[in-house]
Amino acid sequence: MRQFKFTTQDGRRAMRGLLLALVCIATAPAQAQDAEKNFYTGKTVRMIVGSGVGGGYDVFSRLIAPYLAKTLGATVVVENVPGAGGLLAVNKLYTSAPDGLAISLVQGSMASPAQLMGDPAARFDLTKFSYLATVGAPPGLWLVAPDSPIREVQQAIDAKKKWRWASAGGTSGLGIGAAFTCYALDLDCHIVQGYKSSADAGLSVTRGEMDAVYVPESSANHFVKAKQNWALATISRTKSQFFPDRPTIFEATKIAPDRVWAMDFLANLEGTGRLLMAPPGIPPARLAYLRAAVKETLHNPQLRAEGERMERIIEYTDPDATLKTVSAVVSTISPEQKARVLKMLAGEKRSEEHTSEL
Repeated sequence: MRQFKFTTQDGRRAMRGLLLALVCIATAPAQAQDAEKNFYTGKTVRMIVGSGVGGGYDVFSRLIAPYLAKTLGATVVVENVPGAGGLLAVNKLYTSAPDGLAISLVQGSMASPAQLMGDPAARFDLTKFSYLATVGAPPGLWLVAPDSPIREVQQAIDAKKKWRWASAGGTSGLGIGAAFTCYALDLDCHIVQGYKSSADAGLSVTRGEMDAVYVPESSANHFVKAKQNWALATISRTKSQFFPDRPTIFEATKIAPDRVWAMDFLANLEGTGRLLMAPPGIPPARLAYLRAAVKETLHNPQLRAEGERMERIIEYTDPDATLKTVSAVVSTISPEQKARVLKMLAGEKRSEEHTSEL
């Protein structure tokens, strides 16, 4: 058998090789981080919003954009792409180049039902997006006009009237919230699409064009403070932090046992929250850098303080937990419940057609 002898010089060479390998391993992440930092420097990142200027998601996006720009060393511009209740923006993000230069703050309670129900306008798979964070998951509120004689949910039920709800689209958060609320309370509702943002929808109620609107609590807070609307109830099992004196829908009335699932399912949808997303397929190193930048940005004390002054609360949930929540929502509805939801949305479409003829 052939024998090998190692000299001291051989040992030194081996040690130098090992040390060099360790140095390479240690410096590789830093080099990758520097490369991604250099990539973003001077670039423009588009932050796509699925509503018009002035809507809740537009306001949140414009709040976050300058802080994220500073973290990335890039320019972050808000791009409004309203249409199809917000779906046009999600479609645009899904097909954007996977280079980390397109992101979007998406309403989970809009995008999830669209995929669940097989909406032909939803050309995406929520489980394939590159998730960056959840920026809070607020409940929604049922608002009416400030001078409406109806001040409580039970009065709304007892009125036996046809309720006209303002909506951005059949699978917009406004439309879904309205449809589920009307179903759970057995209200006679016309849900009218076409409003570009929650701000437009809220004003339509103020002007008397519509009777009601369902919006996230931050928007509801602004509308009510401006004496533009009145809050009947929080559509959740827990109270809104902005409306501790207003009841939850479960406190305000007794919901039929066979319809309680609708309110709980809506609460699960709202749990998906404000989804900060990027297109599928972003290279791992760039996605990791972008996620770290988003995390740093959303924990920025100045951003959070500015958000609190504007009463737009910034809360952070990490990408893995975000994807887990979204995946659970789009895969846990039973066939019977799906059929019921389809019937609800079909009824909404008929009411829109009827309203458009008036």
